[in-house]
Amino acid sequence: MQIQAAVDILIVEDERAHAEAILEGLERLGHRCVAVHDGQAAVARVRAQAFDIVVTDLRLGTGPDGLAVLDAVMEHSPGTKVILITAHASVATCRTALQRGAFDYIEKPIDLDELRAVVTRAAEDSAQRRTIAELRQQLHEKYGFDNIVGHSPAMLRILDVIRRVAPSDLPVLLLGESGTGKELLANAVHLNSRRAGQRFVAINCAGLSETLLEDELFGHVKGAYTGALADRPGRFEHADGGTLFLDEVGDMPLAMQAKLLRVLENGEVVRVGSNEPIRVNVRIISATNSDLEQKIKDKTFREDLYFRIKGATVEIPPLRNRREDIPLLIEHFIQHANATHGTKVRAITPEARRVLIAYPWPGNVRQLRNAIENMVVLAGENEKLTADDLPDDMHRPAAELPQAGPNPLAGLSMEEAEKRLIRDTLKLTAGNREQAATILGIGERTLYRKIKEYQLEE
Repeated sequence: MQIQAAVDILIVEDERAHAEAILEGLERLGHRCVAVHDGQAAVARVRAQAFDIVVTDLRLGTGPDGLAVLDAVMEHSPGTKVILITAHASVATCRTALQRGAFDYIEKPIDLDELRAVVTRAAEDSAQRRTIAELRQQLHEKYGFDNIVGHSPAMLRILDVIRRVAPSDLPVLLLGESGTGKELLANAVHLNSRRAGQRFVAINCAGLSETLLEDELFGHVKGAYTGALADRPGRFEHADGGTLFLDEVGDMPLAMQAKLLRVLENGEVVRVGSNEPIRVNVRIISATNSDLEQKIKDKTFREDLYFRIKGATVEIPPLRNRREDIPLLIEHFIQHANATHGTKVRAITPEARRVLIAYPWPGNVRQLRNAIENMVVLAGENEKLTADDLPDDMHRPAAELPQAGPNPLAGLSMEEAEKRLIRDTLKLTAGNREQAATILGIGERTLYRKIKEYQLEE
């Protein structure tokens, strides 16, 4: 069986012959193994040294048992994968072990091939988590965008554009479906600009009448209308010296567009009920999920305003078109949910991760964030998210899942479509062929054969 890389494994087994057999079987795969023969020695080892995987018998004679070893690992090295071996398998014991953070379990008598397969999955999962951590660090070091998560080619291009545009005062127009993270990117532009010490002010232009939007943007003076009991500055004044983010600018009423254009051209606002102009110095970042060029043709959006706000244009792809980012986003949202709700979820099973990667995400990153947050909260005391924690609609057959956008495989030959599907799925799983075969619904041997047939080996 092929593995991606050798890992450090601690074997905890009170029967020395069994320990030696396990050690020899795993060392043949190239892993670096150490064996101890009681729970106390295992706990001491875990505290002194970091292991990638711990394989421990559930019952270890006198002293700490396998669950105690598991707890010690979760306390001192939560990234370590723990595999339990038991001759007394029960639903309750195994459920308890998985809830407390175990990666998997196998029953005695040990099938060495089964053990190797489970260890290989654990090693690949550890490698993927290390890769995710390294990618996040690289993104931070290269771009300095702590809250922007993604390493797909499309996302890296976007981050590079933002990094170059941010220091200027050039207007920025963000295009993308709802939920793709346009406000997060707008905030990243602000935080990496010379205006970072000033305010970032956001307003959603959708659903507001011309009167309400004018009051929100420009403010009013006392007595301007019934209920205007005092002067009130608008968003432009509030953002003076900083950045104003106009979300869903494509839905702004047409009459209001002319007033906005006037402000952008002369840098002055006039409060409702006043004749006195007020100078403002504001950088504009706009966002929309509309096709502004089509709106211009339909006479519902002003062409002169479009060219005024266009500046640097950034198109943000939907999540379904950058699935490589999903594992990174899952880890990010788990950590965020833990910090927000005081939960202690440390991991997600490969099965649950595969479902999340394969899901079409019509609500994009916002939907994924909400799904992960709900899973973490509902997991309770469990330290690992499983397929059972997934929202109900994600358990439906693929044919019943919501589809967003045209099928990118339409128009291709069956051979080319299959080749592209296999290549993209391998990219999603970072080359993990077992996970790719599961997502594709084919056997590993079939996948290996098709990889060779289509010359997809790197």
